[in-house]
Amino acid sequence: MRHARRNVQRIARFAAIGGLVCGGLMVSHAVASETPDDPKAPNAETRAARTGQELVAELGTSRTAGSWIDAKGRPVVAVTDEEAAADVRGAGAVPKVVRYAMKDLRSATDTLKDAPKVAGTSWAMDYASNQVVVRADTTVSADEWDRLAKVAESLGKSVRMERIEGTFTPRVNGASPLFASAGRCSAGFNVTNGQANFILTAGHCGPVGTTWFSDQQGSQQVGATVSGSFPGGDFSLVQYSPGVDLSGADLVAVGNGEGIRIVGAADAAVGQKVFRSGSTTGLQSGEVTGLNATVNYPQGTVTGLIETTVCAEPGDSGGPMFADGLAMGVTSGGNGDCQSGGTTFFQPVTKALDSLGVKLVTEPGSGQAAPSSGSTGSANSGAGAEAPDTSSTAPGGAVLPGAGGGSVDTVPEGQSDSLSSALERIADFRSLGPGLFVIAGSLVALVALRIRSERGRRRYRNQYSQSWG
Repeated sequence: MRHARRNVQRIARFAAIGGLVCGGLMVSHAVASETPDDPKAPNAETRAARTGQELVAELGTSRTAGSWIDAKGRPVVAVTDEEAAADVRGAGAVPKVVRYAMKDLRSATDTLKDAPKVAGTSWAMDYASNQVVVRADTTVSADEWDRLAKVAESLGKSVRMERIEGTFTPRVNGASPLFASAGRCSAGFNVTNGQANFILTAGHCGPVGTTWFSDQQGSQQVGATVSGSFPGGDFSLVQYSPGVDLSGADLVAVGNGEGIRIVGAADAAVGQKVFRSGSTTGLQSGEVTGLNATVNYPQGTVTGLIETTVCAEPGDSGGPMFADGLAMGVTSGGNGDCQSGGTTFFQPVTKALDSLGVKLVTEPGSGQAAPSSGSTGSANSGAGAEAPDTSSTAPGGAVLPGAGGGSVDTVPEGQSDSLSSALERIADFRSLGPGLFVIAGSLVALVALRIRSERGRRRYRNQYSQSWG
C-alpha cells in the first residue's frame, strides 16, 4: 500500500513539474509577442508581405511572377523553376511553380496598353492564377469587347477576360467636404517637403490652381492644388493656406472621434487586408487583389494602381488607404458601391511621394515646415476637410489640429489598426494569464505534495520508534 501511494505521489509530482514547464512556455510566448522594445513592429501580415516582396526583388523578374499572402497568412512566391522554389523555401516562404514569369505578364500588359483604348476597361496581374485579368464594365459595347478579346486571344492563356457590373469612374462628385467648384473629395495624408505643408489627395479631384474650402459656402479656405498627375497617375498636392500648424498631423480619422496613427509608408501586397477612410462611406475594409493595375476611365487612362475589394462611392476620392499604421494608397476610382460591393483602385502612396518629392509628416527626416505667417487659413482637413469630433459619423483623411471639432481619440503609437494584429495581441495577452495560473497551480501542487510527504515520513518514524521501544 505504501508503494502504491509513493507511485501516485511521483506521478503527481511529475505532472506538477510539467505544468511549470508549460506555464513558463505560455508566459514567455506572450511576453515575447509584446515586443516592448519596438512599439512600431509590424504585424505578421505586414512581415509576410515584406518577405514576399524581398524574395521577388532578389530572384528577379525572369524567375518570379509576383508574391501574395495566402489564407493562412503565409508569403507565397510564384517561381518558374525548382531552384528558385528551393530558395523561397529556404527563406521561410511558400513557392508556387508557374508557367509565366513576371516579364511575360508585363509584356502582355504592354500589348494591352498599345491597343486602342476602350473606356470602361481595366487590367491587373492576378499573381495567384499567373494571368493578366482584363475587365470590362457595362459601358463597353459588344464590338469593343470583341476587339479587346482578339488582342487577349493573341496573348494566349496569360490573359483572362471578365465582364463586371457597374461602371469604372473616379470617386468624386458635385455634392458636399474638400469643397471646390469641381466637386467634393477626401483628404489623404499630410505631407511636407520641409518648406511647406500639403495634403496628398487624388489628382482627378482638381487641376493645378483649384482652391479648396472646408465648407460648401466657400468661407473657410484650406489651400490650393499646386502639383499633380491625372491621367497617367492619380495624385496631387494641396498646399495649406498660411498659418496652419501640422503638429499631431500624423493621424487618419476613421469616425466616431477616433484616429489611426500613421507611422510610415509601404507598398501593398496581394492578399493583404487593408482599410480605407472617406467622407462619404466612412471606414471600410477589404483585400488587395492586384498590383500595377491599369484603368481606362472616361477622363483618361491611369496606370500602376492597386486593385482591391474595398468599396467606395463618390466623394471618397483621395481618401487614405492604410494597413498596420502604414500609408499605402489614396482612393482613385472603381465600380459598385458599399451596398452591393465592387472594385476600387488606389494610387500607391510610395510612387506619389517619390514623384512629388515629399514625405509623410511622420517619416524621419521629413523636415516638417513650421506654420507660415499671414492669414490664418482653416486647419480643417480629413474627409470633407473637417477633423471628426465625438459626434462625427463620417471619417476623414488626414487629421489636423484646431479643426473646430472635439478632440480626436487616437490609437497609441505602435498599436496596429489592423483587426488581425489586434486579435493576435489579444491572443498573446490571453496566454499570459492562463500561463501564470498554470505556474501558480503547479507550485501549489508541489508544495502540497512536499507537505504530504513530510507528514508521511513523520508518521512512519513515530510508528517505527514506538515498535522499537
